Amino acid sequence: MTAKEIETIEKTAVFVRQSLSKAEGGHDWWHACRVWKTATRLAGEENADPFVVQLGALLHDIADAKFHDGDETLGPGIARDFLQKQGVDEKVVDHVVKIIKNISFKNSFEGPGFQSKELDVVGDADRLDALGAIGIARTFNYGGHKGFALYDPDIPPQKHRSKEDYKKSSAPTLNHFYEKLFLLKDRMKTRTGKKLAEARHRFMEAYIGQFLEEWEGRK
Repeated sequence: MTAKEIETIEKTAVFVRQSLSKAEGGHDWWHACRVWKTATRLAGEENADPFVVQLGALLHDIADAKFHDGDETLGPGIARDFLQKQGVDEKVVDHVVKIIKNISFKNSFEGPGFQSKELDVVGDADRLDALGAIGIARTFNYGGHKGFALYDPDIPPQKHRSKEDYKKSSAPTLNHFYEKLFLLKDRMKTRTGKKLAEARHRFMEAYIGQFLEEWEGRK
């Protein structure tokens, strides 16, 4: 990358850290930072544009719609405004904004839309942060934030058939593993992403097995 691009990345990191300083713990600066690190690694292995990938990773949750009354235009708008003020080329700005608009799991119900190697990389990095030990911690943190029950054996997991159906769910937190997290392994796009997802998936399966045995008093 050029010196100007590196400077822009550094300014973006500062902007994101400041913007998310009071965000919910699973969608805060540290989430963005982890996705940034993982996406940077994957970009090198997938020969993706490192500048687009790093900007997309840093800004992908700059204003997550679920914390802003469902407004899915706010995040892309903030990102576009910030990048334009940094003098970023408009083609890069458009690409980053499209990554932000298309990265969310809930948008997968609408079928394939925008596609790019860079979206695959950032998407895999974001999905990886929803898996494994950190994924478990983030899931229960968000469930507590929303006041969801930990688990209720009388409320089985649902197969959501639409974006709106998924967004309206207020099911117990444990259901989220079956309704989303256990599905992510098979949705990875990059080679390394698939490999890392397999290991994190197995860890979650072991955890849920232990959870249910403890719930039933068998361990």
